[in-house]
Amino acid sequence: MKQKGLFDEEDRLRVLSKLGDSLEKLNEKINWEIFKPLLKKALTKEPKGLGGRPAYDYVLMFKIIILQKLYNISDDQTEYQINDRLSFMRFLGLELKDKVPDSKTIWLLKKNSLREYQKLFEKFGKN
Repeated sequence: MKQKGLFDEEDRLRVLSKLGDSLEKLNEKINWEIFKPLLKKALTKEPKGLGGRPAYDYVLMFKIIILQKLYNISDDQTEYQINDRLSFMRFLGLELKDKVPDSKTIWLLKKNSLREYQKLFEKFGKN
């Protein structure tokens, strides 16, 4: 088996770009930062006390929901695909070393914020 090289991940991403990664094109066309104020306003929750894990970035979580809609995948499958696919990781701005939200986190966010996400998808559809 070949030893992992320093630029293997970069080389693979370059091949994906050359083959026409549609998620990379979507990232180029959409300014995700315009959603940040809406996401922050809609999704910020009052802390329940000390402790707990830090919240994931709101734009990251919104993009995960977009992946679910685009590929019609469940929360469990979304967690798996993010861990498995370089194109998903690049779309989300994650690297191999980064922690990926688990399926329960994705489910809870959608459950608690469904109405807010509907409004965001309306704005997303206009861009």
